Order: sequence, then structure tokens, then C-alpha cells
Amino acid sequence: MTKTTTSFVILFLGIFFTLSARSQSEEQLKIVWPEEYHWKVGSDQETNSHHLIELIPENESLNEWSIIGTMFSFKDVKHAPVETIMNLLFEQTKKTAVRPTLTVIEKNDTAKNAWIIFKIESPKFKKDKTPESQLYYLIQGNTSLYSNFVAIKEKTLSDDFVAKWSKIFRNSELIYQ
Repeated sequence: MTKTTTSFVILFLGIFFTLSARSQSEEQLKIVWPEEYHWKVGSDQETNSHHLIELIPENESLNEWSIIGTMFSFKDVKHAPVETIMNLLFEQTKKTAVRPTLTVIEKNDTAKNAWIIFKIESPKFKKDKTPESQLYYLIQGNTSLYSNFVAIKEKTLSDDFVAKWSKIFRNSELIYQ
């Protein structure tokens, strides 16, 4: 698990939101991950309250990756303002990273399902000199909050990387089964 994902899980467990009973239909966020990376599931962990899936290229491991995709859903969380979650993620990152930066790329907090795309770039960490930067997509579903990101071990994200992955995230869709 990446440094930020671990921090996010710990942070979120300490936040209390109004929870309600699970709906009759199962909600999921469908993201079409680019085939060029030949993704494999590096980790898939699910509890009654959340589901975490980490994707890595098929010839890499969770300890040695060049790019990682993370999908995290918080089940039954219906009223979590995405900008608040973004700020909490950044505050958590500042505890372990040296001079991280936060940049909002795009957001829609008035839509039925509010969402935000932002990046956190960390040139190094207090206990690790390896840089890591993430492009996040948070969306409030009808029954769950979804936090998704793609990370690379670079100090910054290029404009092309941000444009490509922002489009992928914007093209995702909430589906019901």
C-alpha cells in the first residue's frame, strides 16, 4: 500500500459521518483502466465498511512499482464533502512528506454526485527520499464515497499525465447491480 493510501485509511477511520442502511442495489464505480499497463490486482481487501483494490503492472509488485492505481470505496458514506476529504488527505500527507503541494484540477460540487480531481505532489518524504505524486478522483456516490488515484514515483506530474488520467477518471461511471 502506498504511503498516502495507508495514511488515508487511518485518517478516514477517525472521521465520523452519518451512515445509513445499505440500499437494495449494489453501487460500484466503474473505471476503465488503460490496457497499456497490463494491470494485475496487487491487493484486494474488503470489509463491511470499505473496499480497497490496488492495481499494478503485471511484471511489478506492491513493493516495487512504477505506477499504481488505487480504488477505495467507503460503503454507506453518503454525506462526505469531496473538498473536505481532499483537504484531509493533504493534511495527512503533510505529516509524512517534505513540502508537498496540492493542486485542484477540476471539480463539480453541485452535481448530484459531487466530484473533484486534484493532485498531490511530494518531492520526498521524511523517512524516504523517493518522491511520489498522485492524481486523485473523489466522487460521492448515492451509497458510498469513492477515492481513486494513480501514483508514480516522480516529484511532479506532467501536464500530459494529468490530462490523460483526468479524462479516464471523468469517463468513469456509477453503476448499479
